[in-house]
Amino acid sequence: MVLGISGFEPTFLVGLEAVRENHGPSLAALGGRRLTGFAIVRFVEDGDWFADWPVVLDFDGVRVEICHWKFDELSISWNTIDTTAAITGWEYVEETPAWSSADERLEPFIGQELREVALLEWRPSSYDLADGTLAVEFLFNAGRFHIANALDENSIDLGDADPDFVRHRLGCGALEQGHGFFGVVER
Repeated sequence: MVLGISGFEPTFLVGLEAVRENHGPSLAALGGRRLTGFAIVRFVEDGDWFADWPVVLDFDGVRVEICHWKFDELSISWNTIDTTAAITGWEYVEETPAWSSADERLEPFIGQELREVALLEWRPSSYDLADGTLAVEFLFNAGRFHIANALDENSIDLGDADPDFVRHRLGCGALEQGHGFFGVVER
């Protein structure tokens, strides 16, 4: 148990090749499944999202758990976190973290079939501390979102990725091969 989260034992990886090698096939295999649920950690007292902890997405019973850390580390785990268990070990903090299935960004995707998963690699034209960081993108008929590294925490961003991301397709699910997306460079 890490951070008081039951089942969470992250393995943080750095770089496109490490993440693609370790998780690419499993991420690609999510194509065609429906997003049936999600869980994020919010503070009970004010409802604020605690973006340092994993985002858990459930695709017809297959749960992918995504957590960014530091400037460039990404942990992807599978079916390990128990989001029904209380988060423990935070008695010294004034706020109480708890799992939540409420998020206005993710709720519209519930019930939607996942068309494709991609890794987005940040490659800006000028020097940037975040150069090489990764996001995981999920594409549905109704739109897309990606979970990115916000420099030591997660961010959930809707819509097309910034053009400085290079898009690395992992699998197409129901998507036709060879189709480019909205100005994002694909490789």
